[in-house]
Amino acid sequence: MSRYTGPTWKLSRRLGFSVLETGKELSKRPYGPGQHGNNKRKKTSEYGKQLVEKQKLRMTYGVSERQFKRLFEIAKSRKDQVTGVAFMQILESRLDNVVYRLGFARTRRAARQLVNHGHVLVNGKKVNIPSYLLKVNDLVSIKESSMNLKVIKESMESANVFVPYVDVDKEKLVGKLTRLPERNEMSRDINESQIVEYYNKMS
Repeated sequence: MSRYTGPTWKLSRRLGFSVLETGKELSKRPYGPGQHGNNKRKKTSEYGKQLVEKQKLRMTYGVSERQFKRLFEIAKSRKDQVTGVAFMQILESRLDNVVYRLGFARTRRAARQLVNHGHVLVNGKKVNIPSYLLKVNDLVSIKESSMNLKVIKESMESANVFVPYVDVDKEKLVGKLTRLPERNEMSRDINESQIVEYYNKMS
């Protein structure tokens, strides 16, 4: 399955979860799209619940199914960590996600475009791969010739709240992932154990 590129609000309503992490998509109509979207009588199987949890996490980070499964296997190989938490930490350390967390882009989709178009540097070198996995304390910056881009300026002006595991210099447009996030610092609306069970059944 390729990366989802359709309407984000409709997707959030279908999943019953804000993939933009703002809650705006569900504020007016907190039910699925379509004429049967508000039908709550339908029961969901255990497999169905696991699938929904997987989709909630995958769609939040905008990752293709193939990439998502590959990252899960990396998390699973980390024997000294809880698989579900390690998986979410890996997703948080993706370059496109950190660009978003630093406030250089308003959404992860916009952050992915900045990276794809060569506007982002990692430790002073251009990296145009959104899935690039950062190490703690890698420096992420905006290329000097791209600093005046309107989309970046507008994003930085509206960025007031940052997660505690990133550090950013808003003037120089440089920041870093200072540490891996704790579980309570990541989405509480995701049941990662259901995702682990889903992939364990698939293997």
